[in-house]
Amino acid sequence: MTKAHLTKIAEELHLIPKQVQATADLLNGGATIPFIARYRKEATGSLDEVVITAIRDRLNQLVELDNRREAILRSLEERGQLNDELKEKILIAETLVVLEDLYLPYRPKRRTRATIAKEKGLEPLAQLIFAQGDIDPLAEASSFIDHEKGVDSVEDALAGARDIIAEWVNEDQTARARMRDFYTSHAVFKSKVIQEKATEGMKYKDYFDWEEPVSSAPSHRILAMRRGEKEGVLTLRVVPPEEEALILLEPLFVKGEGPASEQVRMAVHDSYKRLLSSSMETEIRLSTKKRADEEAIKIFAENLRQLLLAPPLGQKNVLAIDPGFRTGCKLVCLDCQGKLLHHETIYPLQSEKLASDASIRIRELCERFGIEAIAVGNGTGGRETEFFIRGLGLPATIRVMMVNESGASVYSASEVAREEFPDQDVTVRGAVSIGRRLMDPLAELVKIDPKSIGVGQYQHDVDQGALRSSLDDVVISCVNRVGVEVNTASKQLLMYVSGLGPQLAKGIVEYRNEHGPFKSREALKKVPRLGPKAFEQAAGFLRIRDGENPLDRSAVHPESYPIVDAMARDLDCSVIDLMRDENLRQRIDLNRYVSDKVGLPTLNDILAELSKPGRDPRDQFETFHFTEGIEKLEDVKPGMKLPGFVTNITAFGVFVDIGVHQDGLVHISELSNRFVKNPSEVVKVHQKVMVTVLDVDLERKRISLSMKGSPLVPDGVSKGKEKQKKEKRSERKRKEKERFTNNPFAEAFRNRRP
Repeated sequence: MTKAHLTKIAEELHLIPKQVQATADLLNGGATIPFIARYRKEATGSLDEVVITAIRDRLNQLVELDNRREAILRSLEERGQLNDELKEKILIAETLVVLEDLYLPYRPKRRTRATIAKEKGLEPLAQLIFAQGDIDPLAEASSFIDHEKGVDSVEDALAGARDIIAEWVNEDQTARARMRDFYTSHAVFKSKVIQEKATEGMKYKDYFDWEEPVSSAPSHRILAMRRGEKEGVLTLRVVPPEEEALILLEPLFVKGEGPASEQVRMAVHDSYKRLLSSSMETEIRLSTKKRADEEAIKIFAENLRQLLLAPPLGQKNVLAIDPGFRTGCKLVCLDCQGKLLHHETIYPLQSEKLASDASIRIRELCERFGIEAIAVGNGTGGRETEFFIRGLGLPATIRVMMVNESGASVYSASEVAREEFPDQDVTVRGAVSIGRRLMDPLAELVKIDPKSIGVGQYQHDVDQGALRSSLDDVVISCVNRVGVEVNTASKQLLMYVSGLGPQLAKGIVEYRNEHGPFKSREALKKVPRLGPKAFEQAAGFLRIRDGENPLDRSAVHPESYPIVDAMARDLDCSVIDLMRDENLRQRIDLNRYVSDKVGLPTLNDILAELSKPGRDPRDQFETFHFTEGIEKLEDVKPGMKLPGFVTNITAFGVFVDIGVHQDGLVHISELSNRFVKNPSEVVKVHQKVMVTVLDVDLERKRISLSMKGSPLVPDGVSKGKEKQKKEKRSERKRKEKERFTNNPFAEAFRNRRP
């Protein structure tokens, strides 16, 4: 990390270098992004996780650029090709593309037509022609005829010279930059079906004869065409207007109308058709793939965030059912901590006798285990099972809810599930996962590979390293935003807590099992290998509900406990009194507690936390059920208005579950009466919506839906939702105001914001 890096990042992100420097120092010191955003606001000027992540990623990019720069300089120097002018150009190159263009003429390469021509001694002729003086190329070429070297005629000599010139054209930095810009703005994607694959590749029918500009092609279509090409169904080309490309290229090299210039013109045309166009097509394919990957990963990450932060039912005794027809429904009973108490198989969907037995059994289990909610998986037989349960006449206090079971089967066969339930089969594990997912989606979903949860877009086609990194960031962010109850959390949940990881998470669980529940955050220091740095990073995100210190159940960091103690002393009360009495908190003068290390941003966070210690930031849980009688695709008719919930968001629209085992699509054009650029601006994953059925294609199993003119939340489902939204807006405004009034860099922010 250099001063130039800090200055560059500050300019790009409209920050001041001091903020970037502080953030970089904290990251290099092992601090995590959630920790920096939450507990080091004075150092960074209250930067949020998004900006801190951007700083981290940009620093990594610049380091990668510098590493490549050093490798190129070393290679050139070792081969004696480095001069002062080239070195200066390499040192000031700001992108990998520019670096590679500079290095291209010197890069070790396999034998090409140009290198063969040089071996035949034709480079002087190429230089003579390229100078485009008043010469006769035919006459000059005659002196280069050498039968021993394979130059048997004047045309052989001229062809070799043109091959050399063509390579010079291809390696010219200005020409490549101009062609790159031209391809980016004028090229088009062209996809065509490979006829013998047409029948089996009908899912790519839209791309059998497709053409659209590179500059405006959306990510999902780029990835779809590439996948079709990979599967051997489509051919895909990136093609610009060739005549325009040559018109743009010729003036860079052709300096006149004489015979020598004509030879250069021929070489330029050959260079474009044989070398430059292929090179540019490869570059554009890579750059558009990267752009599409970034967009798809961004969508996936945002969907995952919304899913992980879905409202939890909370600690309730739950009966969970993994539905099925032939093999029956696997039923499990869980206590309020998610512990498996009982499991069996019932057969409510096979015969009246078995249904009667199942109804009696469910009533018995509900009474025996004090069941407060019933979770029904939304897989095969889900709606039928839900209808059966609702018809049992159970007490109104027992809520019945459908649960999205995507990924439950992956979990049930995983090493994590085998470790948790070594004596149970996959069906029991799957049902447990469904029940726990209702109780706390975040705690259960962290056990599953995010790619298996079903909220992505072409997730198997994008850069897997970038995808994994982005999704890990999301999981870490969500886990630390909610906080983790250290005495009940699984190892899989604990490992995402700031400063921990798989080994320390395992150590915490083992220590907890051996010594009993933690009584205080301070006791965490007794866990083997959990040192001061890990404690500093993790402690504020770990909760101890009934700890010895009341602050242990809050997000107040232990390093700030002395401040809260001082506040209580000054008001002649206890910490618990401060947490219970708003009047006491209103008497606190935060300015009295400002120090060199602690400023108003942290003090305001402490005060807010005292008012609602350990509050779950997720929305309140809402009961939801589908329209009765609409259970299969054949039941859905155009014009129907149906409640549903969003299961996935893509660049082209939103998928909605309306309870028929086949999600419907609300195309982006049908999301609102206004123009929508990004579907996430309108809805969130798991949001309840009301949709209108536009069309049902039974053969292709497709449902077209619309949300135009429909309320986002079905009537009666979300009481108090508007009030919650208003409270959130007020809270955002308060934080924004605080950021710019209490920020030590506030003036710089105001002056530099775009």
